[in-house]
Amino acid sequence: MTNTPGRSKPPVGARPAISRLGLVALVGWIALLVLLSWWVAKVSHQWLPVQASTAAPLVDGLFSFETGVGTFVFGGVVSVMVWVIVMHRAEKYDESDAEPIEGNTRLEVIWTAIPLLLVMAIAVYAMRVNTSLGVLGPMEHIHLANPIEDQGGYPADQLPPEQVEVIARQWSWEFRYPDANISSTELHLPVDQPVTFRLVSDDVIHGFYIPAFRLKQDVIPGRAINFNLTPSREGRYRLRDSQFSGTWFATNQADVVVESAEAYQAWLKTAASQPLQPGLSDAMTEFTARQQLKNPGWATVPPAPPPQVNVPGSNTLPHDA
Repeated sequence: MTNTPGRSKPPVGARPAISRLGLVALVGWIALLVLLSWWVAKVSHQWLPVQASTAAPLVDGLFSFETGVGTFVFGGVVSVMVWVIVMHRAEKYDESDAEPIEGNTRLEVIWTAIPLLLVMAIAVYAMRVNTSLGVLGPMEHIHLANPIEDQGGYPADQLPPEQVEVIARQWSWEFRYPDANISSTELHLPVDQPVTFRLVSDDVIHGFYIPAFRLKQDVIPGRAINFNLTPSREGRYRLRDSQFSGTWFATNQADVVVESAEAYQAWLKTAASQPLQPGLSDAMTEFTARQQLKNPGWATVPPAPPPQVNVPGSNTLPHDA
């Protein structure tokens, strides 16, 4: 291997010294990456639905922190790649092998320690958020086939002291308010008041997920799961099934109405005066329409019959998220 005339190479294994200008440029570029990461973390809130529960700011803060860290790591890796490609290109027609450079212990320690610190920081932040949320209460085992009495000690025709029972089926939601003795396929909640759900599935695993609340909980058959949250913003939102529960799981949605305490009490009073009627079930509507076709397509599990409720609600009104 011949050297280029007029150009000296450092001895093999020698570490090139970093000039003062290079050090200043490196520090400046790191500072620029930090500013860029901070800005992306701040604007990341705009990518999410409105904040409609007390849990939303905590979850969004964690998301913002992770987005900022990811931006910094991505920017740093891409910067190094670009610098290596631009500044360390082989000369034209140079087909020689690269110099045999051995490992750099200091560099290996740095690129091991930095990811470790970042991952630990994310883990600690996530644990603090999870502890602050405290959304899960005790879990009870229930007997769906013969619900005489569950292991929680509550008779089958009574509920523990919670406000709303949520029943998930293929593919519809039913909400029961034991204190008011009413049921609905549209969830109504008073704003700024804690509510505890008792989540029950009649068939398979479903996912209780309201994007505006930033909370999600699997609904597991054979178990009753207590789930706590506090709505903080009035509006109409959307409950979605976050678990694939069969053919029409995408239709397994319901409106969530957060309203003032006065409006909520008025709704309960009006709902109590309504007779039972079939609730909303888009899955049953689509299934019935498909069965009337000459070629109904593949065989599928028939949807459960629409629940009998006092208030069916609406699935056509606009919602915030």
